[in-house]
Order: sequence, then C-alpha cells, then structure tokens
Amino acid sequence: MGLGVGIVGLPNIGKSTTFNALTKAQNAQSENYPFCTIEPNKAVVPVPDERLKELAKIVNPERLQYSTVDFVDIAGLVKGASKGEGLGNQFLSNIREVEVILHMVRCFVDDNVVHVEGDINPLRDIEIIETELILADVEQLDKKIEKLNKQSKADKSARAILGIALELKEHLDELKPVSNFVKKDNEIFVELNKELRFLSGKTIIYGANVDEDSLLKENEYVKILKTHAKEVGAEIITLCAKIEEELVGLEEDEAQEFLIELGVQESGLNKIIHTAFAKLNLISYFTAGVKEVRAWTIKKGWKAPKSASVIHNDFEKGFIRAEVIGYEDFITHKGENGAKEAGRMRLEGKDYEVQDGDVMHFRFNV
Repeated sequence: MGLGVGIVGLPNIGKSTTFNALTKAQNAQSENYPFCTIEPNKAVVPVPDERLKELAKIVNPERLQYSTVDFVDIAGLVKGASKGEGLGNQFLSNIREVEVILHMVRCFVDDNVVHVEGDINPLRDIEIIETELILADVEQLDKKIEKLNKQSKADKSARAILGIALELKEHLDELKPVSNFVKKDNEIFVELNKELRFLSGKTIIYGANVDEDSLLKENEYVKILKTHAKEVGAEIITLCAKIEEELVGLEEDEAQEFLIELGVQESGLNKIIHTAFAKLNLISYFTAGVKEVRAWTIKKGWKAPKSASVIHNDFEKGFIRAEVIGYEDFITHKGENGAKEAGRMRLEGKDYEVQDGDVMHFRFNV
C-alpha cells in the first residue's frame, strides 16, 4: 500500500493547522513560532465517500467503515535543513517513507504571523523547500556512488548502476529535481529509486493556504502558484487552513451550511484527501452486510484474489470466485437481491480486475 502523504512547508504557513484539521485532533501544536512540531505526527484520515451512505440506506448496517489515507506532519523545514539546520535531517528521513508530498504554501498576508523569510513569496518558498529535497537526494546519492565505485571494479552490474547514478548526480547538481530526470523510466533507475526513495522524485500536491477573502476570488499569490503548478504538472488545492479547522468542529449539516455560505462546493481538506487517495493510485471496493458497510482500500489494477487479501490473507490463498455487483446496479436495484433478480450480479474469477465501487462478496476455501 502507498505509505501515505507527508505534509511539508516552511514554518508558520498553516501546515500544522491543516494537520490539526486533518486529524480532527488538536495534537500538532500550531503556535506561531518555528520548530514547534517536533515529533512527526501521523494521522489516519477517513476518505469521505458519499457512496457508503447510499449503500447504508439500503442495507441498514450497524456501522460504516471508510477507506483511509495516512498523513505525516513533518516539522517546518528551513534553508539548510539538508545540512541539519533547524531539525532538518530527522524530518527528511520521515519524508522518505511517504509516496506523495503535500507542500503547503503561504498565500496570505497577516502581520500577526511572522514569515521566516520576511515577506510573502510563494515561488521563493517553494524553491527553498524543493532545493532542500534535492540537496538531501545529492547527499544520499553521493554515498551510493562511493559504494558503487568500489563494487564496480569486480561487478559488471554495479558498473551499469554507477553509470545511471553519475548521470543523475549531474542532473541534481544543476538543482533539477529527480522528477524531471530524462532516464526516470529506465529499469536501473527504477531500482535505484526503490532503494534510495528520492525526495525530489515524489508526486507533489500544492496546498495554497489563503485567507477567507481569497477562497472564492484568487489572490495574486495563488495565481502565481497555479502557473508554477501547471508548469511542473502538479495539482494545486486552495484552502483556508483556519476555516478548515473550524469546519472540523462542526456537525456535518452545520459544516455543509457553512460551506454554502462561503460559496464553496467542497472543503479544501476533502479535496486534499480525495486528491491524495487518487495520487497514491488507490481505489475502494465495498462489502455490504448488516454488521457493516465497508470500503476496502486497494491499489488500482489489483486482481480479485489480491483484493480479497485486504480482508483476510486466507481469502487470497483459498480464492474460488467473487460475486460482483457494480455500485450503480446495487443502488438502482435496491440491494443484492434486486440486483440478482435483474441479472446484474456477475461471478468473476482470478483474473478479474476489481473496479472502484464494486460491491463484492468472496467465495473461498481454506
């Protein structure tokens, strides 16, 4: 499974506020000074999915279980983090563990909240963080190259890896990220990346943290950030971290009303969670019984037996077949019996690729 999403950004840009809202627990201290987040905080966040509620209306289960995404709050990085400035190194190692980076960028002016660099400039802020990630990759790569130099004297395969490593080193030395290295699809590079988990090669989502007024009407900072995101092929989500934190404390209906008043369709947090889920290449299938209606998280492209293993390993070992009803069919025909009668239930074998929203029941024999 994807190891989740790491939240990075300079100090005082709304990162911990966003994380507080994400965890629904005010446990990341979001005081107004750098380095107050010391232990990287992890949060397991449910993925909002209206389909579960619709299934529940038909099945009437005792409980609902949503898919989840893991978020890791990584302390505010500063210039020189790769050299151990601030609390650099230990956090960089935490970012290695994640697959997607949510890079929070300050796009609001507030004289009460100091900015470590003195003024608001999204592109400079991004460059500081992304340069640190590149420098941390260089440090990793240098160590690897040193080892490969020794190995390559006797080992042909080490020579091939060394060749790619040196090309990558040249690329990184120009402060270009791993993500636009020309040979990133090369098999040798893919293996190298699996081992070293380059930071500057990870998928990035930008979170533009704005004030309330800029939620509907983009300010100049967001426009600049949008242009940059487009150039580098990254997603951007605009949110007001302060409002997100307020929304979290409300009942669902109240939160919905509040959003309507603001003129916003969906909360920024929900957008972040959905985007992260998709960027981690995850989808959900459902099981629907009276005990629970549940979303199970799998990687896109998984076949039925592997998908069954997330319920229990035995399901994969002893897989016989899967009974599958598409989500729309389940709703239209008001449940399993109706779908069966309408001939909308299929029996699928080992080669069936599970689709997002399938309602499934596995037959297995152990």
